[in-house]
Amino acid sequence: MIGEGAGRTARNHIDEIMAGRFACREFSDTPVPRRTIEQILGVARFAPSGANIQPWHVYVLAGPVKERASAALLEAHETCRDEHVSEYKYYASDLPEPYLKRRQEFGRLFYGSLGIAQTDIDARSRQTAKNYAFFGAPVGLIVTIDRRLEVGSWVDLGMFVQNVLLAAAGRGLQSCPQETFAKYHRILRPLLSIPAEQMVVCGISIGRGKVEARERLMPRADVDEFVTFAGFEA
Repeated sequence: MIGEGAGRTARNHIDEIMAGRFACREFSDTPVPRRTIEQILGVARFAPSGANIQPWHVYVLAGPVKERASAALLEAHETCRDEHVSEYKYYASDLPEPYLKRRQEFGRLFYGSLGIAQTDIDARSRQTAKNYAFFGAPVGLIVTIDRRLEVGSWVDLGMFVQNVLLAAAGRGLQSCPQETFAKYHRILRPLLSIPAEQMVVCGISIGRGKVEARERLMPRADVDEFVTFAGFEA
């Protein structure tokens, strides 16, 4: 839900899309036309970027190409996952509060919703493996950034990825952003002819969810927990 008080009275269509979006992890195999993906990316490209450098590149996978990539990733996950590591660090080694608590709550809620004990390593691995089949989605995106760029461009990339998710939702599609693809950049690079200067950042699954709407599983902090207002009249 969007929030308490005034925020609830100011809803519009964009608010509903933003608040209703969730990371879908169970897609139908209903095809998504190339034209629809072109439309999604065509509007997502209007994300802001410093000096308009637009630091993103997207590889769109479907059909046999997606299946071959998934097969290679699943084999690596099952046989040699410890030999692969992302080229960037997603989480801090020592998460401070409140971030540590939120991450622990995520694990409890997510795996609990699947009936998987957090200590069940094998079951968790099987759940992770579903990422590499794009959770059954008909379209998968692999998103990269030029490694020669600085952290500001990663901020720009995040806004672009969010635009992709919202543009998909606006067309009645579900999506799931997936950092875990970055781990297997050595598998993806030759399969997709990704040049050396590009770093794999994430994947995105896009399609029609088997569940179109759901209760929000993950809580969000209230506005007063992360906002400081200054200069407003009482």
